[in-house]
Amino acid sequence: MKLIAGNSNRPLAEAISVCLKVPLTKASVRRFSDMEVFVEILENVRGEDTFVIQSTSYPANDNLMELLVTIDALRRGSARRITAVIPYYGYARQDRKTGPRTPISAKLVANLVTMAGAHRVLTLDLHAGQIQGFFDIPTDNLIAAPVFTQDIQAKMPDKGNLTIVSPDVGGVVRARAIAKRLDADLAIIDKRRERAGVSEVMNVIGDVDGRDCILIDDIVDSAGTLCNAGVALRERGARSVRAYVTHGVLSGGAVARVADSPLDELVTTDSIQATEAVRVSRNIRQLTIAPLMAEAVERISHERSVSSLFD
Repeated sequence: MKLIAGNSNRPLAEAISVCLKVPLTKASVRRFSDMEVFVEILENVRGEDTFVIQSTSYPANDNLMELLVTIDALRRGSARRITAVIPYYGYARQDRKTGPRTPISAKLVANLVTMAGAHRVLTLDLHAGQIQGFFDIPTDNLIAAPVFTQDIQAKMPDKGNLTIVSPDVGGVVRARAIAKRLDADLAIIDKRRERAGVSEVMNVIGDVDGRDCILIDDIVDSAGTLCNAGVALRERGARSVRAYVTHGVLSGGAVARVADSPLDELVTTDSIQATEAVRVSRNIRQLTIAPLMAEAVERISHERSVSSLFD
C-alpha cells in the first residue's frame, strides 16, 4: 500500500498515515511560476495499491487539479490500482440542473477523476447519494454518523432529553439515521430559500420546548441556514442548540456568524483543514475522521467489506 498526500489537507493525511502505520510516500506537489500544478512521485509505485488523499476544498480548482495530476502521475508510473480518497467532494452541490442552461458540475468532476485514471473513489457524506452513480468506477461513500454519535453520547449526559433536528426537508434521512442510533426524537425545520445563499426559517415541525436540540447537516458554508435554525429553535423554547456538520466549509463571514448565533457549539469533522479563524473560535470544534478513513482504506486494500463498518 502507498499513501500519497496532496496539499489540501496534509494534517488529515498524516493522521491517516499514523493510524495505518504506513508512511506517506515521498512526492513533490508544487507550482510553476504561472501556477501550473506539477507532481513528481519520488518512490517506485509500479504494481502498488495506491491511495491519493486530497479534499477538493478551497481553493477548489487548485486542489482538484492537484488530485487529477497526481492520479495521472501514478497511472503513468504503472501503479496497479489508484484510489482517490476525497474526504470532501467539491462541486457536490451542483448535482442537478437548477434551471435552463446550467451545468451538472458534480458529474463533470466525476468524469475528470475517472478519465485521469482512478480505479475507485472513497469519500465521506456526499451531499446527494446519487452522486455515487455519476462515477463509472466503484465508489464508497462513508458516513460520519458513528463519529458524531460517539461524541454526542460523551458530551450529552441527559440522553432522554435529546431531539435531533434536520435543518431542511432534504436532510431528514441523515438526521433520522442519527436519531435512530441515539434513540432520540426527531424534528424538522421547514425552510424557504428566496435566492442562493439566503435562507428563511418558516416553521419547526416537532416539539422542541425544553429539549436539547442537535442540528445535523452535511455541509456548512455561509452558516446562514444553521444560525437561522438556531434562532427558530430558541424562540420555540429549546434548552440548548448544537450543530454537528460533516464538512466545515465556513466561507466568508461564517465563523463570525456562528460566534454571534444562538448555537452553543458547532462541531465539524476535519475533512476540510481548519483555518486559523476556526481554530481560535470559541464555539467551533473539530472531530477527526482519520481512524474511520484509515479503516476504510485498509479494508479496500485487503478486499474486505467497507459497508460492515456501519453495521
